[in-house]
Amino acid sequence: MKILVTGGAGFIGSEYVRGLLAGELDDGTDRRVANERGASHEHSVTVYDKLTYSGNLANLAPVAEDPRYSFVKGDIVNTELLDHVLPGHDAIVHFAAETHVDRSITDPTSFVRTNVLGTQLLLDAARRHKVERFLHVSTDEVYGSIAEGSWTEDWPLAPNSSYSAAKAGSDLLALAAARTHGQDVVVTRCSNNYGQYQFPEKVVPLFVTNLLDGGRVPLYGDGGNVRDWLHVSDHVRGIHLALTKGRGGQVYNIGGGTELTNKELTQRLLDACGADWGSVDNVPDRKGHDRRYSLDITKISTELGYTPRVTFDEGLARTVQWYRDNRAWWEPLKAKAAL
Repeated sequence: MKILVTGGAGFIGSEYVRGLLAGELDDGTDRRVANERGASHEHSVTVYDKLTYSGNLANLAPVAEDPRYSFVKGDIVNTELLDHVLPGHDAIVHFAAETHVDRSITDPTSFVRTNVLGTQLLLDAARRHKVERFLHVSTDEVYGSIAEGSWTEDWPLAPNSSYSAAKAGSDLLALAAARTHGQDVVVTRCSNNYGQYQFPEKVVPLFVTNLLDGGRVPLYGDGGNVRDWLHVSDHVRGIHLALTKGRGGQVYNIGGGTELTNKELTQRLLDACGADWGSVDNVPDRKGHDRRYSLDITKISTELGYTPRVTFDEGLARTVQWYRDNRAWWEPLKAKAAL
């Protein structure tokens, strides 16, 4: 199967590309599906990425010499370039998005441009070039906030930030393309990811890299906001299951199964980095900060056989060690962004 991966130089997209080309995402079933579609089970990948601040070719260095991999620098709103690149691809896995909530508060327009307009233009191009399957990667944040229980896929969308509103818009456009045009579209919605190669503006790598350097970390509000944590390797397995086995026109939640308050997460990170609460600054809460996220993953587990494999303790230990061992990757990023 020849797959176009938008945003494939980012954190989650590059994990997907590395895992796919290493054969770590195949479980045998996708080979059958690929063969039924007349494609080889030997995947090839075109990464299509604008290389904004969080896109980094160093994330793809492990596969840079793989003959099954190619790279195109491009913006998903560039329809002329999409028309040049898309012919011959069997599927699109669409990661490309603006994703940082704090940035969306100060610059919401760029989120609408990329997440909403970009997704629509990519859907249009996929239809023009008869790309068979379109996997749209989204987020649990489109559901809003939930005090108790967990969201199922048919839960009403109620986004509270410009980021999540733009992602909700792109979800609805993707599902509308399935219903209106019969496009073979699948949407996935994930909980909070962590792991290697994550840009150090996000909470886990920001805290880890600051603490490893003896620096300070910010804790929003009372620290009581709750998130479900998902190791990035589990997330991309879920995405590949949805791509190869998921039903067209459907949404699949992908969660990790570990809910922590931000205060509990901070304690874990302090312990992992050999620091204490003297390194923590309590700061005013973020505007519109959702209180709790929680995904019900019954659907993807029952239909596609997904279950998270990486426990949070194991995944966090691996992540902290990766940042300890890879200063050459993150130090230039932090210096450039002044994080």
